[in-house]
Amino acid sequence: MTRAERIAVAAATVVAIATPALLLGIGREPVPALPAVPALLAARPPAVGSKVYTRDLFGGSAAGASTENETAPEDAPQLAGIVGRIGADAVAMVRTADGRTRTIAVGEGLDGWTLESLAIDAAYFTRGGQKARVPLPAGE
Repeated sequence: MTRAERIAVAAATVVAIATPALLLGIGREPVPALPAVPALLAARPPAVGSKVYTRDLFGGSAAGASTENETAPEDAPQLAGIVGRIGADAVAMVRTADGRTRTIAVGEGLDGWTLESLAIDAAYFTRGGQKARVPLPAGE
């Protein structure tokens, strides 16, 4: 190996060792810590609709979550399932009083109850001024 080649290899070695040190900032003064978050920004009231994020994914409710309207009136239709795409073509499968299963779309009625809307885990019915949330039955 010639003298020029040795110098080139030595220079490349120095650059290879020095580059990470320069890029990482060895020898620079440390970055100051961020100031503490003001109390005004640290504690916020829960956002509207935040109950959605605290409830159990597959029905029921998480600890501390509200259980409003969890029990439907006795004469409300019993939900057997939901078929289709919510917000597009979904229908509710409900059990009638005689035990048969029937499908109804949003806006249709059954035994005096009208299906107002569907969610991924429940159906919402109205009759006069009465409202009922009928959840899907729990799996076994």
